[in-house]
Amino acid sequence: MEAVPYLAVLAAVAALGLAAFFYGNVKKASPGDERMVFLMTEIQKGAKAFLKQEYTWVSGFVVVMAVLIALVIAPLGAVSYVLGAVLSAGAGYIGMTVATMANARTTEAAKDGPAKALPLAFRGGAVMGFSVAGLALLGLSTCYILFVLGTGGEDAFEIITAYGLGGSTIALFSRVGGGIYTKAADVGADLVGKVEAGIPEDDPRNPATIADNVGDNVGDVAGMGADLFESYAGSILAPISLTAFALSIDADAIDASIHVPLLMFPMAVAFVGMIASIIGSFTVRGGTSTDSSALSKALHLGTNIAMGLTLVATVGLAYWLFAGDDFEAPYGLAVSVIGGLVVGWALGKTAEFYTSDHYGPVKKIANQSETGPATTILGGISAGMVSVAASVALIVIGVGVAYWGGQITLEQLALDNPAIPVGFGGIYGIALAAIGMLATTGVVVSVDAYGPIADNAGGIAEMAELDPSVREVTDALDSLGNTTAAVAKGFAVGSAALTALALFKSFEFAVAKAGGELSLNVGEVEVFIGLIIGAGLPFLFAALTIDAVGRAAQQMIEEVRRQFREIPGLREGKPGVNPDSARCVAISTKASLREMVIPGSLAVVVPLVVGFIDVGALGGLLAGALVTGFALAIFMANAGGAWDNAKKYIEAGHHGGKGSDPHKAAVVGDTVGDPFKDTSGPAMNILIKVMTIVALVFASAFV
Repeated sequence: MEAVPYLAVLAAVAALGLAAFFYGNVKKASPGDERMVFLMTEIQKGAKAFLKQEYTWVSGFVVVMAVLIALVIAPLGAVSYVLGAVLSAGAGYIGMTVATMANARTTEAAKDGPAKALPLAFRGGAVMGFSVAGLALLGLSTCYILFVLGTGGEDAFEIITAYGLGGSTIALFSRVGGGIYTKAADVGADLVGKVEAGIPEDDPRNPATIADNVGDNVGDVAGMGADLFESYAGSILAPISLTAFALSIDADAIDASIHVPLLMFPMAVAFVGMIASIIGSFTVRGGTSTDSSALSKALHLGTNIAMGLTLVATVGLAYWLFAGDDFEAPYGLAVSVIGGLVVGWALGKTAEFYTSDHYGPVKKIANQSETGPATTILGGISAGMVSVAASVALIVIGVGVAYWGGQITLEQLALDNPAIPVGFGGIYGIALAAIGMLATTGVVVSVDAYGPIADNAGGIAEMAELDPSVREVTDALDSLGNTTAAVAKGFAVGSAALTALALFKSFEFAVAKAGGELSLNVGEVEVFIGLIIGAGLPFLFAALTIDAVGRAAQQMIEEVRRQFREIPGLREGKPGVNPDSARCVAISTKASLREMVIPGSLAVVVPLVVGFIDVGALGGLLAGALVTGFALAIFMANAGGAWDNAKKYIEAGHHGGKGSDPHKAAVVGDTVGDPFKDTSGPAMNILIKVMTIVALVFASAFV
């Protein structure tokens, strides 16, 4: 049983080996002609330059946090924190590097149709997916072996929890900084290029086109990779920390042997989920049709197989670890994991329903574009809000099933051991549900990272002025990529809510362990004040990030207008006249790095300040932020995705097609939705987890 962490290490190494294998496959593919190679290189140079500067800025924050953790918690906690930050940044950098290699190669493969292009784009994404999952699991299991099994000190679990905080720090800044970058470029390119100049998306005449394609990689690949890194690591850490802190309040009264299966089960699920993801990744094959349903089925086959294998293996793990006198009905914990997995899948399908142009909500928004931008925007807002109600219902079902599963397995354990807190089994089950949602992270991220690669492939096809048949294939791949992104965000936001709940409960137990008491009675003024602050914080965070996109986009718009105005022949497309793309890349880089500091710091500074003032107020703050942050994240991600695909639905020839008045209205809606779905929305789930894990790591210092 205690071999599980070592098995997790082996699974992580296997995932990294698969990433290296897929990297070789991508590298061997042809990148196309000289023009395509030039465009690919420009995108890659811009993305690498941005990440280098971003990580330089963030490293200062990491150093300050590491020193604070070393002084307040433990020196080894600083080591764990830095390891989490470095691995998270490394996963993002690796994924972004390969994605910018795969874009031109996917364009070249699209000349032969989707049968060749789709698997290549997926393998490019799979390098990211299995680097993220492999590095996250490798770092976490290594920390467990070193600090829990090795040193075994009293603060061992505080130390490994800091690993999650390190990953969360990079994720937050990467999502915010990368999101501001990509949307500033995207908004500038769309509003001036499509609406004002009347030129196609990704047209080589548009000075912001290269910056837009760079943004796809720094935001949707590197940022998303760091996001899922911390989500995956956090989902495994949540039940481990919950067990450690809950069962250490009165450790002398509890049989030490009870700890082991409860601590091992999360890593065991991660182990089988990783193996299942590896198997599933080999089943993705392309077909000859550009029909989105056929492409979707081919792309999601790997995810579905991985989920099925994980489901079966989890039942076996539950009986292996919990078949004993201390535990009843071992299948209950398997039900918790499976319930989370199914609800995560259902959240993804809900996101797909509200963001895919195959279904009513997106078609309704496209129809509303007939009467202008105002009705287009109203339609997107309505679709996003309705999707929140559906997602909340699914989360409630998932929480109920997971709680019941944990209780039926661990209820007798609590009865026999009065020192175990009331309701521990149910909360443990909820924490396991979050692992269920992210157990197949390797293949889920692979499918998500496929999207930006397909998007870049379309951009290169347009800028290289290839045959329209190539753009037809890349457009089909890109349209599917928008939906896969919404599905992955559904998994990430759902797991964020459950993980944050488990971490919140761990925080309560950590306070009790330190000799304090956490009251969540809203009748107490401190708790109520914290609750109100927490409820408002996600809105402030969203406002800051949207304003940041607006300010950066304003600079981009002025620059694109200036170039069209001052460079003779640029707008007309005269031969030999090229835009100054480097200037636009520099504007996005400078603006995004400057603008990410305040919202990124907010998530760490606010809980620290409130916690040192009053721990009850901090408890209220975390509760308020969890509820409103979850709802706001779903709303923004799905509304933005719906606007985006409504625009693409019109561009496919409906409601007058490209250049029509409905198309111009849809472009405005898409522009509003861009920071919703790619900046503020995705960062929201990180916000609620960062605040909770900061509270957990520093819990002993607040008492």
